[in-house]
Amino acid sequence: MRELWGFAGWVLVGIVGALALIWVLTGNEFFMYRYFAPKQEAVRRQVFEQTKSYRQGMIQELYNMQRQYIVADDNHKDALASVILHQVADFPDDDLPTDLRVFIQQLRSGQ
Repeated sequence: MRELWGFAGWVLVGIVGALALIWVLTGNEFFMYRYFAPKQEAVRRQVFEQTKSYRQGMIQELYNMQRQYIVADDNHKDALASVILHQVADFPDDDLPTDLRVFIQQLRSGQ
């Protein structure tokens, strides 16, 4: 009978040990993910912003906003200018077509 309780005790210790090991490994995976996931997403975003489709889409969107700005009344132009400048804030000016770059520079100078 004593051997049965000894065996059962070791089985219980083994189960508790296995659960503790699983908990530690899961926690480690969580902390690794917590540390590396933002860095991976930042790199993924940088790669996305370098794609041709992103750049062409941004330029097309800016042209649409420019058309809206041109036809807007004076009450709405300030709001549209703010939205356009916010949209183009992280986009390199060198990647813009010349006419669009001039338009953005005019908005930045307040004209």
